[in-house]
Amino acid sequence: MIGSWRAHHPADKWLFLTVLLKWRANPARLGGVEMSQPTSIAEWLTSVGMPEYATRFAENDIDVSVLGHLTDRDLKELGVSLGHRRKLLATIAELPAASGARPMATAPAARDDAQRRHLSIMFCDLVGSTALSTRLDVEDLRAVVAAYHQCCAETIEREGGFIAKYMGDGVLAYFGYPQASEHDAERAVRAGLALVEAVPSLETPAEAPLEVRVGIATGLVVVGDLLGTGAAQEQAVVGETPNLAARLQALAEPGAVVIASGTRDLTGGLFEYRDLGTVALKGFDRDMRAWQVLGGDAAESRFEAATTRPRCS
Repeated sequence: MIGSWRAHHPADKWLFLTVLLKWRANPARLGGVEMSQPTSIAEWLTSVGMPEYATRFAENDIDVSVLGHLTDRDLKELGVSLGHRRKLLATIAELPAASGARPMATAPAARDDAQRRHLSIMFCDLVGSTALSTRLDVEDLRAVVAAYHQCCAETIEREGGFIAKYMGDGVLAYFGYPQASEHDAERAVRAGLALVEAVPSLETPAEAPLEVRVGIATGLVVVGDLLGTGAAQEQAVVGETPNLAARLQALAEPGAVVIASGTRDLTGGLFEYRDLGTVALKGFDRDMRAWQVLGGDAAESRFEAATTRPRCS
């Protein structure tokens, strides 16, 4: 940093030695001034003995929030001499983080947040999305997917689910994470039934009713750290259950909810079912039992008694 510069002009050499000695005595003090958070560029430049540059900084719209992002090349373009550039960059490095100074990179602390959880996992897929993409303008297609995603979010969260990831025309949701309940399997199925009912009623540029298919499986998984960033971020889940839910979704007919044995065992007589028998699913070395959920039992559960299921906004 400061010690890497070598001055050749006597005056610059004297300035350099003065700054170096003060920096070695206390890196947080340069020019005899405590490196506290400046309130203005003019104040800061005056405090480091370079008020002559205040006008140039102001003409280029540089305020205290930009200081931490300035480079040697930036300062050179502003007409700052080599010696002053080095001093300014050294001073900027000592400013508090609030001024925009770049923080030192640190290695993330080791984490082991993996948890064994019993989850009901839902995969919901928008039927015919490929055909929509060839028929609609990209802005109209974006509006369709946005309306579909919003409906999924409202419906799933209303039933206590957690949206783990949006995957274009697909939605992955967990019931039982982060908050667990003995009714997670029931809530997942009710959310699935609500989706196949609500999505066709959405008003979208598609100018035709949309349809979804839903697959749900329940079982033991390991929930780990967040993977990815932004829209690609998801809470990683390891186990057979998410794969089974995805395969059951692919098996389902448009407008249908198909569930696995683990989910059927937990929901019992709360719903009406159609037994699909044992089915061969890609990636599984054994046939799996599957059921299509036809609707709620005649005796409404505590979740729907005397209520009308709300529609997506």
